[in-house]
Amino acid sequence: MSTLVAVLRSDGAVQFANAALENTLGLSRRMLEGLDFSSFFTDPTLLQTALAGARVKDFAALRYEASLKRLHQDPVPVHVNVADAEQVGEILVELWPLEQHARQDREERLLDQAQANKELVRNLAHEIKNPLGGIRGAAQLLEMELENRELTEYTQVIIHEADRLQSLVDRLLAPHRHPHLVGDVNIHEVCERVRSLVLVEHPQGLTVQRDYDTSIPEFRGDRAQLIQALLNIVQNAAQALAERIAKGDAVITLRTRVARQVTFGRQRYRLALELHVIDNGPGVPDAIKERIFYPLVSGRDGGSGLGLTLAQTFVQRHHGLVECDSVPGRTDFRILIPLP
Repeated sequence: MSTLVAVLRSDGAVQFANAALENTLGLSRRMLEGLDFSSFFTDPTLLQTALAGARVKDFAALRYEASLKRLHQDPVPVHVNVADAEQVGEILVELWPLEQHARQDREERLLDQAQANKELVRNLAHEIKNPLGGIRGAAQLLEMELENRELTEYTQVIIHEADRLQSLVDRLLAPHRHPHLVGDVNIHEVCERVRSLVLVEHPQGLTVQRDYDTSIPEFRGDRAQLIQALLNIVQNAAQALAERIAKGDAVITLRTRVARQVTFGRQRYRLALELHVIDNGPGVPDAIKERIFYPLVSGRDGGSGLGLTLAQTFVQRHHGLVECDSVPGRTDFRILIPLP
């Protein structure tokens, strides 16, 4: 469970604590048993008042917000729910870290948006594709009938623009056409492949640093799709670093870590891969921060707005998620993928 749970005796002493609460407090269940649970809050009186109400049956359940103290860390704001447990004389306390709750809401919104976008794009692309073929064919036939060769300039414009739109439609449909070829994937081989491709494209002014956790195990996945997803994100970062590359101080960091007991995509996983792409660029413009994974949304002139959309699609095919935190001088794209 990602929810922090404690079962208290009527006097407020801890009788049981789950693993999530142990991890948050930095104390084992054995150490917590028998301790006054209110002492772990910055304002103990809130819980003490709630427990007094629970003992005299003033309410079925009481909810409030508080701050939970942690060992050698800053307090964490939590949403607290106090209710009677099944056993007489026991009180159940559930806590949800507000930051985690907000993050889960954001992840669910991302997943819902991605699914809606996928259906919209696929349907729209199919609707556009058929008329495009007719427009291009009609322009070619018209060109053959023209006696004035100077007028072919106009038919060529029609044909060229139809081809450009056809290319865009093909890219929109690309994720749905590619089969999912599963095999053993070493994430650091993926990182090294992407790193070499980007450095070939930007041989001067860009440093791509490695910060790898080599203990990360192989997992089952589509290597080609993961390379494409990571390449899209790193290329996006390199394009945002254009001014710094010109100055010679552009830096992209590829960082891999193992995350433990994490919840994303509405599920909790014992282990997950955390792959960060961090750059020292200007950051994502505020106007598009909430929409960067939408198709056709780009913060760069001439950008197609498809790179991050495709990256999100490919990562979601691995039951994962791509998130972004950005401030001027530091943008961090985080890829999360469950590990075996």
